[in-house]
Amino acid sequence: MIRTLFVFFISLGVLAITRPVAALEYDPTVCYGHQPGDAYSAACLEMMAAYPEPVVIQIQPDSLTLSNYSYWQIGPHAVNLYDAPNGNIIGQKPAGFNFVLAIDVVDGWVQIEGGEWIREEDANYTPASRFRGVRILDGLQYPFAWVLDTTGLYTSAYPGGPQDVENGRLLLRYDLINIFTEYVDEEGWIWYMVGPDQWIEQRFVAIAKRVERPEGVAGRWVAVDLYEQTLVAYEDDTPVFATLVSSGVPPTDTNEGIFTVWARLERDGMSGATGAPDAYALQSVPWVMYFDGSISLHGTYWHDLFGYRHSRGCVNLSISDAAYLFDWTESAQPDESGDIVTYVYVYSSDEYGERTKP
Repeated sequence: MIRTLFVFFISLGVLAITRPVAALEYDPTVCYGHQPGDAYSAACLEMMAAYPEPVVIQIQPDSLTLSNYSYWQIGPHAVNLYDAPNGNIIGQKPAGFNFVLAIDVVDGWVQIEGGEWIREEDANYTPASRFRGVRILDGLQYPFAWVLDTTGLYTSAYPGGPQDVENGRLLLRYDLINIFTEYVDEEGWIWYMVGPDQWIEQRFVAIAKRVERPEGVAGRWVAVDLYEQTLVAYEDDTPVFATLVSSGVPPTDTNEGIFTVWARLERDGMSGATGAPDAYALQSVPWVMYFDGSISLHGTYWHDLFGYRHSRGCVNLSISDAAYLFDWTESAQPDESGDIVTYVYVYSSDEYGERTKP
């Protein structure tokens, strides 16, 4: 397939993407209504060949945070804190799910935010996810999806069928795919056609889709879909950015509703349930935007399960996505009162109990 190369120069570097020939505009409706086993129309085959994935631009990474900040997990047992390498014990990090920001690593010792030292053998360096969302170029006229499966999977030749290793298409985690039509199997699960005789079941994908702007919401705002575990950012009625998130797991589900960001912090510590089995403490969480009490949109360095619910109620984003949204909302035009108001609309496009951490 002939493709034209477009190079975008932006402030953080150079980004190259490939785009299909403009003569064939993306229009998956030519495949709508296709039934498994039927012959494909020529128009549908041409469309699937030209657009195997959406035409979007992946945002630039937050290289400063990803390169200069070093996050380490400690515990889950209590960990002693020292005043210097081989020095005196001056306290403890209680047992729990704990992450620290390392300032220095010297001869088997790690200095953490706050100045204390811990033994390196009590900690594990944890590289943050490099996942990044995408800028939307066409106003999200048609939905697209990310692949969620953590091990990779082959598409099925028909809805409800097994993975087709010989002729199927191998899809890896975070691959982007277009959706050309859908079919509901006998058990009620939706299967999406992503290519000729290439079907994938709904639990293995997360879809970015448009939602109507709520009354009273204007300017730059974000919509968090709890079912799909996706976030779409809007300028009034126009979608401009989309990504995967991780919202709260029961009993700490993320609340639905319309909220406004009430506090913005480039870094903030987070902790809860001290002394309990589910205690946690996280140092220097980046790019935090509080919108529902202590619930926030924020960067996440302790997991790479975006697209699955995996939080204590906050909306987890990759570090790069959180940085992008933090800057994007901060640069919005102020309202009549001179304030910059960012709305967060949390909703569920369907019953979302079936989609959990793998």
